[in-house]
Amino acid sequence: MSNSQPRLSLTLGPVLFNWSGERWTDFYNRIADEAPVDRVCIGEVVCSKRKPFRDEVILSTVDRLERGGKEVVYSTLALPTTKREIRDIRDMVEAGYLIEANDIATVHLLGGRPHVIGPFLNIYNEETLALHRELGATRICLPPELPLESIRLIAKGNEVVEVFAFGRAPLALSARCYHARAHGVPKDACQFVCDRDADGMDVTTIDGRPFLAVNGIQTMGYVVTAATHQIAALRDAGVVSLRLSPQSCDMVRVIRIFRDVADGHMTEQEATEALGVLELPGPMSDGFLRGVPGVRHFDEVD
Repeated sequence: MSNSQPRLSLTLGPVLFNWSGERWTDFYNRIADEAPVDRVCIGEVVCSKRKPFRDEVILSTVDRLERGGKEVVYSTLALPTTKREIRDIRDMVEAGYLIEANDIATVHLLGGRPHVIGPFLNIYNEETLALHRELGATRICLPPELPLESIRLIAKGNEVVEVFAFGRAPLALSARCYHARAHGVPKDACQFVCDRDADGMDVTTIDGRPFLAVNGIQTMGYVVTAATHQIAALRDAGVVSLRLSPQSCDMVRVIRIFRDVADGHMTEQEATEALGVLELPGPMSDGFLRGVPGVRHFDEVD
């Protein structure tokens, strides 16, 4: 990395899947001790029914992460729908934590306090980004479907833009639980069937082609976003941070790969090849960043 180029920071996004308490805790303990990541987002984003399983260990996990030199951000629900869920978010805000807002209601509850914006809010242009900065956003992760040219226009001169650079892309949320429906159980008595799929449940088209993945009420990409070929271009566009979203693969290795390529110790091609030997839930893609369908793979000709 040239001395004239700003250092890209790395953010580990929140675990989006329903991992067991033991797996969840072990994951963050290893991140705290071994991963060269600048900040870690922690908290339940997808389904509030999962939250009680984390509450008993979240404070000790945060302490471990902070002792490991990581900045900790508390991520909030992306689709709060009940008074209890809103109350829980309000309690977190009033406790003084650094919050990642994933819903506009949370931005309202923050009342101008400094905060982070996650990729679930639709920030598609410079004017919307400017508005959120006025409302107190100090870093903004753009939605994962934006192409590089749009990112360049939005990020220019702002020094707050983060881009989703690794993981199954979060695309949409619904009040309906796809996992419960697929297993023939009602949402209110779901038996937490989403814990059967550590990286989400694959969805295929009628003719059997892999297409999307579902995670409870969430729709995700089937492919794994991997922006290894775009890191230099993203830095040149004004992006200040890359977001890596946890998957069940070796995330410490993923973080080290992105750190090495961002610092100029590994080429983009070497990084892509290094990711390719990991047990990813789907093929890698940078289609969204290239302005083509997100499912497009690296080896497909435009």
